[in-house]
Amino acid sequence: MHDILIQLGSLLVGAIPTAALFIVLVLAYQILVQGPLTETLKKRHALTEGAIEEARKAIELAEARTADYAEKLRLARADVYKIREQRIRQWNAEREAALETARKAASGRVGEARSAIDAEAAAARTTIEASVIDLANQAVRAILPATAGGSR
Repeated sequence: MHDILIQLGSLLVGAIPTAALFIVLVLAYQILVQGPLTETLKKRHALTEGAIEEARKAIELAEARTADYAEKLRLARADVYKIREQRIRQWNAEREAALETARKAASGRVGEARSAIDAEAAAARTTIEASVIDLANQAVRAILPATAGGSR
């Protein structure tokens, strides 16, 4: 057993430089590799999160602008519709005014034509009434000599 403890002691003494070298390598790894690597990963994560946050803000801004543009477009369409309706009403009013003017002019011409026809009818009646006596005399002369004498 004593031999085993001596062998074990010599193995431990021989392992001390290896353990010390291992500890130095672990510390060097911590300082030279893991520290900068962890710092770089933190920076990358922060930048990625920042970029994601900026993207979210840009999306929100784009959605707000889209909603604003949609509202402006809706208002513009409503204005165009109102202007169109106003123009249609104006054109209808102008058309109605023109039709009313034409109706009045036609009514005036119809009245003038009626007056002219009535005047012509009155003149024709007067002429007929004046010539009725002559026609009656002619008819009487034409009929009476034929019946009074019997022959011609």
